[in-house]
Amino acid sequence: MTDYVTVNRANWDERAPAHAASADYGYEKFVADPTHLSGVVTFDRPLLGDVSGARGVHLQCHIGTDTLSLSRLGARMTGLDFSTPALEIARKLAAETGAEIDYHESDVYGAAEVLGTGEFDLVYTGIGAICWLPDIARWGQVVGALLKPGGRLFIRDMHPMLGTLDETQPMITPRYPYFEQAEPLVFDEPGTYVDTDVSFQHNRTHEWNHGLGEIVTSLLDAGLTLTRLVEHDSVPWNALPGFMTLNEATEEWRLTEDPQRLAASFTIEAVKDSSRALT
Repeated sequence: MTDYVTVNRANWDERAPAHAASADYGYEKFVADPTHLSGVVTFDRPLLGDVSGARGVHLQCHIGTDTLSLSRLGARMTGLDFSTPALEIARKLAAETGAEIDYHESDVYGAAEVLGTGEFDLVYTGIGAICWLPDIARWGQVVGALLKPGGRLFIRDMHPMLGTLDETQPMITPRYPYFEQAEPLVFDEPGTYVDTDVSFQHNRTHEWNHGLGEIVTSLLDAGLTLTRLVEHDSVPWNALPGFMTLNEATEEWRLTEDPQRLAASFTIEAVKDSSRALT
């Protein structure tokens, strides 16, 4: 498990240029239209509310499309990711669109050392992020360290219920652990989650599921108060091919038949106790 960062970084480094070139990320739309927002942030916006003037950090920001979207909503954004190629693209996108976004290279667990403690009004984590982290309790401590007293976390991510399902079978079947395990789930699969003709060499990944209770507890233990927990029946990628249908208006996928059967993603908001000393 000690090399999970190296293994996963090789996978993300190779895929970043293909993601930027894919229409699914809308790189050219961001350049052409100064009002364009990512589908992820558009979905989040009703719950996210007004972020204008907030100093925000986007953890695991990848190529920066969601980070730029938050900047366009008025937040003063910083982005953090562990992939050099992804950050090169994110900086290029910011430069081409005239956005003032500060990007830093680090894995999540080093974020407070790189960015400082108690600096942010908003910690934002987008979809498909925490499955790459082996220790959700440690993640919660990082979030708590980054936030100012009174600052808030906003996260929408894959629901751990969806994370248990085997998408390769003719019938949807629970296969993977719901709760965090010490050892990773190891996958070796070609391709990526966007439409591309690129063939990749680095296909191995190490991933972890985290139960919803484990996620919430990690935040409570870090001195945050839970203010919102919403479960959604959709995700922004085709997580169960053959069983899901795209809603083009929302750019979200949900079960074709009886989507109320599956919690596919969740949103959590939590606020750092304003009386809590900086950690």
